[in-house]
Amino acid sequence: MRIGVLGTGEVGRALGTGFATLGHEVRMGSRRAGNEGARTWAEETGARASVGSFADAAVFGDVVVLATLGVANEQVLEAAGPDTLRGKVVIDATNPLDHASGAAPRLAIAGDDSGGERAQRMLPGAHVVKAFNTVGNALMFRPNLPGGPPDMFICGDDEGAKSTVAAIVADFGWGVVDVGGIESSRYLEPMCLVWVLAASRNNNWNQAFKLLQGGVE
Repeated sequence: MRIGVLGTGEVGRALGTGFATLGHEVRMGSRRAGNEGARTWAEETGARASVGSFADAAVFGDVVVLATLGVANEQVLEAAGPDTLRGKVVIDATNPLDHASGAAPRLAIAGDDSGGERAQRMLPGAHVVKAFNTVGNALMFRPNLPGGPPDMFICGDDEGAKSTVAAIVADFGWGVVDVGGIESSRYLEPMCLVWVLAASRNNNWNQAFKLLQGGVE
């Protein structure tokens, strides 16, 4: 499978490396084709990795990963080209975090809307699935934790797209919990803040969520 990654930060690099390790071809896109960070990542990752602009990565990918700052998603998707993403699965791994206060982050989009929903509205012809937004980048691929594997919560409106993403998540070493349509991003994005607050309070960022379930009576 060919994967386009929109974003060259830690999340984009972690997910891109995971996909390449699993044998997929990955093109990492940035605002400027040839971004230095993306080039370094590609050189370190090997022959399956390449770089380009946001539009290049969007064209290249059978599946496209949105891995930029959540508050910049609209500009990034405009640069990638909404029509280019038509019919494709788009994994939204972002959270619309606002760090302006200088203390703990808050959500710039909350209440009756979410970053995931805004991405889907911008891409009416694509199938947006929220995933990989409730854990730090260091654990995104093959997390090794006591009591694992942990669970990745996903949501999206298209069942086929969610099946594709669920298979990817499982290949990355996670259990999968589907929590419904893309509007459930309203709840998954705040989970990022729970993760951050718990990690900060306990001074331990090596953590992930797991949903424990009993038998059905």
